[in-house]
Amino acid sequence: MAMQEGRIPVTGGQVWYRAEGDGDGPPLLALHGGPGSDSGAFADGPRYLGADRPVVVYDQLGSLRSDQPDDAALWTVERFVEELGQVRAALGLDEVHLLGHSWGAMLAASYLATGPAGVRSVVFSSPCIAARDWRADQLAWAEQLPADVREVIMHAEAEGTTGSADYEEAMLVFYRRHLCRLDPWPPMVEQMFADMNTDVYGHMWGPSEFTVTGTLRDFDATAVLRELDLPVLFVCGEFDEAAPATVRRHAALVPGARVEVVPDASHMTMLEQPEAYWRIVRDFTRAPAGSP
Repeated sequence: MAMQEGRIPVTGGQVWYRAEGDGDGPPLLALHGGPGSDSGAFADGPRYLGADRPVVVYDQLGSLRSDQPDDAALWTVERFVEELGQVRAALGLDEVHLLGHSWGAMLAASYLATGPAGVRSVVFSSPCIAARDWRADQLAWAEQLPADVREVIMHAEAEGTTGSADYEEAMLVFYRRHLCRLDPWPPMVEQMFADMNTDVYGHMWGPSEFTVTGTLRDFDATAVLRELDLPVLFVCGEFDEAAPATVRRHAALVPGARVEVVPDASHMTMLEQPEAYWRIVRDFTRAPAGSP
């Protein structure tokens, strides 16, 4: 299977990318979550989609294999949107399908709001569409935790002690329910936590999934959804941090949007249930979703 990788100059530094697959359909360009995480979760994409189309991934500036400048002025939605355009231009991606996972869905929606040409479809994967809704979903999931675990989390959130060992242990209970339900976690998930750029995450989001104090605290792309005029798929896991009820409510804002909820999966659906996840994406990016 054809593969190329390298680095692309963008505003603020250089980003790492990889393109893999020898199908002749328009590429799938995947936007990872975070902000401050990396593209590792998409590693299996070419295995399932590569015969149809190349799968292109990149680590956003500040993330694992890309430059990590110490400049908070770079951590804006507008600059990440600009970066996405620069990646497309550098790789000659005139026609693409977009897939945005988690924060990547925020980025995809913000990019689509600029009216870019050549986007065949978009997949909002375990999407964060509005920061207030995301926080509400996390609080609702927390209500289902054992009482002692919930108490530790809520106390630390209220007191600003989210760096404590007790909090981290309690959050692992939450994450094993709603981030990744595989036991043990695959190395990719362990690495994601170890290599997360917490400066970017903290600046844009905040100290935790429950507390949104960063520049994304008022983010809301629901108005963008109402204006979309292209095939749209929403996909999430049954126990996803992006709660299925919220995902369905957001999808209802897009005429003709499809919704798929993957059973027995959470936020890392592509790792927990790869056959189901990538089949859904593959089928959507084929006809009649506007793709060869």
